[in-house]
Amino acid sequence: MASVLQLLSLPAHSTGFTAIADSINDTTDSSPPHKTPRLTGDSDSPSAARGSSKPNQPVRIQVIGGTERPKAQKPRPILPQSIRQLLSRESPVDATFEAIYNECFSAVCVANTGENLYGTLKLELEQAISVLCRQLLAARKTAPSTKSGHDLDVEAAEEAANWLTKFVADCQWFEEQVALSQSLFTYLDQVYVPRAAVPNIRNLAFTLFVRRIFENPELMEFLRNSVRTVVTAERYLKLGVRYSRSIPSLISHLYTHQQYTVFEEFYRDFTFEYFEKESSTLAESMKDKPKEFFAHIQTLVREEVQRSRDLLPAGSWSVMRDATVKALLGGRMSWIAETTLGDFLDSRDYQSMQAMNDLFSDTGDVKVICATFKNHIQKTVQTIVKDASADDTMVQRLLECRSIADSAIKECFQVEPVILANFKSGQAESTSVLPLKQPNRDFVYAVSDAFASGFKARRNKPAEMIAKHLDKLMRKGQGAMSDAEFHALLDTALGLYRFTEDKDVFRGFYLRALAKRLLLERSASQDFESTVLKRLQDEYDPEFSMGKEMFKDLALSRDTMAEYHNQLPMDSNERKLSVMVLKQAAWPYSKEEHKIMLPPNMQEEFDAFERFYKMKHSNRILVPQHSVGTVTMTGHFKDGKKELSVSLYQAVILLLFNRSTELSFSEIIQEVGMLASTLRVTLQSLACGKKRVLLKEPAGRDINDNDVFRFNDAFTDPRAKVHINSIQVKISVGYCPAARRLLTLTFRYQTEESQQTQAAIDTERMYTLDAAIVRIMKAKKEFKYQPLLSETTNAVIKHFTPDVKDIKARIDHLIEAEYIRRDDDRPDLIVYVA
Repeated sequence: MASVLQLLSLPAHSTGFTAIADSINDTTDSSPPHKTPRLTGDSDSPSAARGSSKPNQPVRIQVIGGTERPKAQKPRPILPQSIRQLLSRESPVDATFEAIYNECFSAVCVANTGENLYGTLKLELEQAISVLCRQLLAARKTAPSTKSGHDLDVEAAEEAANWLTKFVADCQWFEEQVALSQSLFTYLDQVYVPRAAVPNIRNLAFTLFVRRIFENPELMEFLRNSVRTVVTAERYLKLGVRYSRSIPSLISHLYTHQQYTVFEEFYRDFTFEYFEKESSTLAESMKDKPKEFFAHIQTLVREEVQRSRDLLPAGSWSVMRDATVKALLGGRMSWIAETTLGDFLDSRDYQSMQAMNDLFSDTGDVKVICATFKNHIQKTVQTIVKDASADDTMVQRLLECRSIADSAIKECFQVEPVILANFKSGQAESTSVLPLKQPNRDFVYAVSDAFASGFKARRNKPAEMIAKHLDKLMRKGQGAMSDAEFHALLDTALGLYRFTEDKDVFRGFYLRALAKRLLLERSASQDFESTVLKRLQDEYDPEFSMGKEMFKDLALSRDTMAEYHNQLPMDSNERKLSVMVLKQAAWPYSKEEHKIMLPPNMQEEFDAFERFYKMKHSNRILVPQHSVGTVTMTGHFKDGKKELSVSLYQAVILLLFNRSTELSFSEIIQEVGMLASTLRVTLQSLACGKKRVLLKEPAGRDINDNDVFRFNDAFTDPRAKVHINSIQVKISVGYCPAARRLLTLTFRYQTEESQQTQAAIDTERMYTLDAAIVRIMKAKKEFKYQPLLSETTNAVIKHFTPDVKDIKARIDHLIEAEYIRRDDDRPDLIVYVA
C-alpha cells in the first residue's frame, strides 16, 4: 500500500500548496510523530490554535498517523548491488523486486539522483557484456573450421553447433535481464530518461550489446564460421537439420538487434560459394552424363529450399533459392539445354522441361532454352523433310513434331500474365483468384520460325505433301468423329500450310486433288469441301476462289445430264453415261494432246451426247479428258460376278479381253493407242498389284515389250464391289547392315499427274514473274538491276519465294521479247519499252 507521503507527492510544477494564504505556514519537523497528553480541555493542538491565535502568527500543521517527507539522501547501496546481481549469473539478487522498485522510486523521484543511478546501470551493463564477450571467445578452444566438402568432419560440426547454442543462450539471458531491468527501474526509464533526453534502458543495453558483441571482429568471425561449418556439414553429409537447430533462434536475436540483413548477405554469399564449387565438381565428374547432372541439380535445389524453410524466415527463401540456382547453373545453362532438351522433347518428359524452365527463369536466362528449343525443332523438321524415302509419312511426322512442341509450350514454357490497371478507375483487376499462366510467346514464335526454316530444306515438297495429306482426309471423311473433331483434324494440317513459302505449290496440288475428288465422286462430304475451300480463300490465299467455279460447273453438268437423260427411252443404255462439262479456265487440267481409242459402243454414246450438247451450245467445243474418266463394269470370274470400279484407261484395256483371253503388250498398245509409259503404269496396276485381274508372263514387277497378259478368271475378293487403284507400288530389295537382313522397301511411282502438276506450277511461276517485272517497270520507267530483283521478290512473296536466278532468267527473257531493255550507257539500268 502506498504511503501517505506518496499519495501527497505532486509534480514539481504543481501549485497545490503555494496557493494557500501566507498566514498559514508549513514548518517541517524531522522528529517522528508522537502523542501529546491533554492538559486542559483546550490544550490539544486544534483548540490551542483556535484559542491562542493572534494576527500574523504562524500556524503549525501536523499530520498524525502518517510519515513525514524525508530529507534528500544519497541512494542506499541496495541499488548498485542489485544491478550488479541482476546482470550476473554468478550470484542471485538479494533484495526483493518490490524493494528494488521502491528504492528506484526514492532515488529518482525523491532524492533526484537518477543521473547517478543511470550511470551505475550503464557501467554494470558494459561490465556484464564484456564478461559475455570474454566467455564466448573462451568457449572455443580452437578456431572455427573453414573446411568444406570432403575435409569436413562431424567433430568440427558438433563443436560449432555447441558454441552457437551457447551464443544463443547468452543472447536470450541478456535480453531477459534487460527486460527485467526495464520493469524494476520503471521510474528511471519513465521519469529520468525523458527529462535527461538519454536512451532508455532497452536501447542503451542493446546499443552496448551490438557494439561489444556484433561489432567485435573476432567474435563475429567465430559466429560466421560456426554457421558456415554446421550448414556446410549438413549439406555435404546429407544430415538434414541436425547441427543447425539453433540458427532460427539466432536469427530471432539478430532481428532483435537489427543485425539480420548483414547475416542474410553472409548466408547468401557462402551458400553461393559452396554450390559454385559443388557445381564444378559435379560437372567434371558427370561431363558425359548431362541428364544425371541436371537431375542432381534439381535434387540439390529442393534440399536447399527445404533447408531455407527450416532455418530462415520466409522473406529469405527466394533469395537463397536464387543464389543456389545461379551457383549451380552459372556458365552451364547452354551445355545443359543443348544436351538434354532434345531428349526431353522426344521422350515427352514434360516434368524435366518444366523444371528446366523454372530453374532457368530464376537466373533470368530463359532465352537459352528458347534458342535450343528452336534449333531442335528446326533440325527435326529438316530431317523429316529431307527423308525422301518416307514422303508418304512426312506430314504425319510433322504433325507429331508440332503436337509435341505445342504440348511442351502449354505444359512447361509458360509465363505469368501481366495485370493491367484500369486507367479510368486507377485500380488493377481483382487478384482474389490467381490468373492462369499463359504460353510464353517467345516459344510460340520459335516454333513458327523453326518450321518455316525447316521447310526450306526441300523446297516445294512439304507444300505438295500437305496438299496430298488433306486430300486423304477429305477422301476418308470424318468417320466416327464428330464435326468438331474432324474440323480440328483439318486445322492441324492447315496449320502446317502456314509455315510454307511455296503457297502456289500447295494451291496447285490441292485444287488438282479437289478436282479429281469431285470428278470421281471420291469426296466424303461436299459440305466439308466447301467449308475448307472457303477457309483457304478467306484466311490464306484469295486465288482459291477458282474452286467455287468447280462447284458451279458440277451443278450445271447435273442439270445438263438430267435434261439429256429425259429425252432418252427408259431402257436405253445411254442413260448409264454421265458426262461432266467443265470450263477449261476453272479446272486445273490442261488440254490432252494424246487421245486413246475407245471401244465402238463407248465412242457412239459419247458422240450422241456431243451432238445433243452442240445443239444447245453451237459455239462450244467439247474436248474429252480421258485421264480422269471412270468406269463401273462387271467382271465374271469363277468365284462369281464382281463389280469393278476402275479408271477409263483400265476399263479400255480390260474390255479387250472380251474378244481374246491372251494379248501381248504390243497388241494392246495398238488397240488402245496409249502412250507406252501410260500403258505400262496401267497394266502394272491390273497385273502386278494386290488385285490382279490380269496375269502377266513372265512374272515380275516391270512391264516389258515382250510381256503377255491373260485374263485371271480365278480372281477372288471378299467384297462384291472392288476398287482397283490406278497408282500402285514398286517393290525393291535393299540390304541394311545394321539389321543384317534384307529389307523390303516400298516406293510410290512418281505419277505422270504429279509431274504435270509441278510443270504447270513452274509455268505459272514464270508468268507470275513476268507480270511482276513488267508491272514494276511500267510504274518506274527506269530501275536499277539489283533493286529490280528485290522488288520482284517482294511482289510475289505471298505466293512463293522465287530463286534469284529464276528472276534473272525472266528479265533476260523480257529483254529478248523487247518488253524492257538495258540502258546503252549504263548497263545496270533497266528501261521500260513503251
